[in-house]
Amino acid sequence: MTRGKTTEQSQPRGWVSFVGSGPGDPGLLTVRAVELLKRADVVVTELPDHAELVRVVRGATEGGPELVDGGFGEDGQPLTHAARAKVVVKQAKRGLRVVRLMSGDPFLYASGPEEAQACVKAGLAFEIVPGVSSVNAVPAYAGIPLTTKDNREVAVVTCGDKVDWTQYSDARTLVLLSAVGQIGEVSKALVAAGRSPETPVAMTRVGTTTEQATVTSTLAGIAADARAARMAPPAVTVVGDVVGMRDALSWFETKPLFGWRVLVPRTKEQAASLSERLRGYGAVPDEVPTISVEPPRNPQQMDKAVRGLVEGSYEWIAFTSVNAVKAVREKFEEYGLDARAFSGLKIAAVGDKTAQAIADWGLRADLVPSGEQSAAGLLEDWPEYDELLDPINRVFLPRADIATENLVAGLIDLGWECDDVTAYRTVRAAPPPPETREAIKTGKFDAVVFTSSSTVRNLVGIAGKPHPSTVIAVIGPATAKTAEEHGLRVDVLSPTPDIEVLVDALADFGAARRIAMVEAGQPVTKPSDRKPSSRRRAKAE
Repeated sequence: MTRGKTTEQSQPRGWVSFVGSGPGDPGLLTVRAVELLKRADVVVTELPDHAELVRVVRGATEGGPELVDGGFGEDGQPLTHAARAKVVVKQAKRGLRVVRLMSGDPFLYASGPEEAQACVKAGLAFEIVPGVSSVNAVPAYAGIPLTTKDNREVAVVTCGDKVDWTQYSDARTLVLLSAVGQIGEVSKALVAAGRSPETPVAMTRVGTTTEQATVTSTLAGIAADARAARMAPPAVTVVGDVVGMRDALSWFETKPLFGWRVLVPRTKEQAASLSERLRGYGAVPDEVPTISVEPPRNPQQMDKAVRGLVEGSYEWIAFTSVNAVKAVREKFEEYGLDARAFSGLKIAAVGDKTAQAIADWGLRADLVPSGEQSAAGLLEDWPEYDELLDPINRVFLPRADIATENLVAGLIDLGWECDDVTAYRTVRAAPPPPETREAIKTGKFDAVVFTSSSTVRNLVGIAGKPHPSTVIAVIGPATAKTAEEHGLRVDVLSPTPDIEVLVDALADFGAARRIAMVEAGQPVTKPSDRKPSSRRRAKAE
C-alpha cells in the first residue's frame, strides 16, 4: 500500500497562472506576466492577437509553449465561461505549467473568477497575475484622465446589461463598455436623466495599439459621429468634462509616426534597435531581409589570417561591420580560441555599433573614428606606420566580399601592409511573401528606411520599387544617390550616417507633415492614406 501511495503522490501536478494581458500594448504586461510566459509549457489564449503577443515576449527562441485556443471552440463559436474552464483544467491535469492569458485583468470584467473556481474544484493550484484594465488604460492612451482635483468620482457601466441611467444624472465621469452598438440609445437616456446634451463624449477603439482611433463629440452628436467614423468594437467610451482635456493631453495618437507602417529592409536581428526606435515614435516596423550573410566560398584565406593573428603576425585588426566581428568570433569558436588571442593586438572599429559588438566579446576598440563613422572617418584617425614605434606593419582586415577598396588603399598610403580577407559574403535574400511585395508596389507602406546602397539595390531586385506615395528615408549621401539612380525620390536624408539619427530624421519629417495638416485644417492622414496620383518619383536632375 505504501508503494501504491507513493506512485499516486508522484504524479505531476499542474499549475495555472491566470495572467492579465492588458488592453493590447505588449509594453503594458507586468514583469510577472513576462516571466510566466517565458516559462510556460502551455498558453491558453483568449484573443487571436495573443499568439503574436507570446512570440514578442519570448523572442526568437525555438520551441516555445503549446498554444491552445481558449476563445473559440472547434465550431468557430465563442466558448462559454464553463467551456473555457474545462479547457484550462484539462491542460493543467497534464502536469504542465499553464498560463491562461486573458485580456485586461483576470478579475475585472473577465471570466477569471469562474475559471479559478473550476481549478479549486479540480484540486489544482493557481495564481492570479493582475493586468492593466482597458477601463483606465484606453482613456489614458487617448489623453483623457478619469479623475481631476475637482472630480474624484468615476462609474464604470457595462452597456450590455439592463441599466438604470437615472442614477448617472450627476457630473461624475462615466466609462462605458460595450457601448458602440447602442450609443444612440444610451446618450438619449443620459440626456433624459438630466445630463446636458453638450456633455463631452469620447469613444476610443482598439486602444493602446497603433490602430487606436478616437472620436470626440457630445451626447447629442456622438451617435452620428461614431457612425461617420465607422467605430467598431472593442471600444471604450468616456462621458464627462474630463474629455475636454484631450486637446492638451493627447500624447499617443499625436506621435510623429503614429500608425505608420514602415518597411525595414533588414533581418529582425539586424533591425532590433532600429525597429524599437520606430515603435517609440508610434510606427509599425515590418522587417524584410534583403541580404543573407554566408561564409566565404573559400575559407582557407580566413583560416590563414586567424592563425597569423594568434601567432602575432599583425599589429592591427580593423573591423568595418558587426558582421565582420561575428565572422571572426565564429572562426575563433571553431578553433577553440577566445578573446585572449587578441593580447598585444590593436583593434579598430568603424563605428560605435561595431565597437559595441567588440565590447560584447569582452574586448575594447583602441580606435573608433572621432568624426564620420565610416571607412573614410577611420582613415582620418589612423596613424601612419612608424618603423620605430610599430614592431609590425601588417593589418588584418576581415570584410565582406563586396566591400570597397578605399580603406585598403588608404592604409597602404599610410605605410601599412594590409591582408584584405573575405570573412563573409553578402548575397541577395529570397523574395518576400507575395502580400509583402504587393504592399510595397501599391503603397501600403507609409515609409521605407534604407540603411545602405545594397539595401536599395536588393529590395528593388527582390520586391520591386516602392510606390510613389511611400516616404523614402536614407542613411547617407551614397545611399541617396543609389536610391535616385533607381528612380526613387529621397524625402529624408539622415544628417549623420547613424541608424538612430536616421529614425529621428524620419520622425521629424512626420511631425512637420502632421503640423502642416493641422495648421491647414486638414485631417491628419498617413502617406498610405493619400491618393498619390500627383506624386512622381524622378531621378535627381
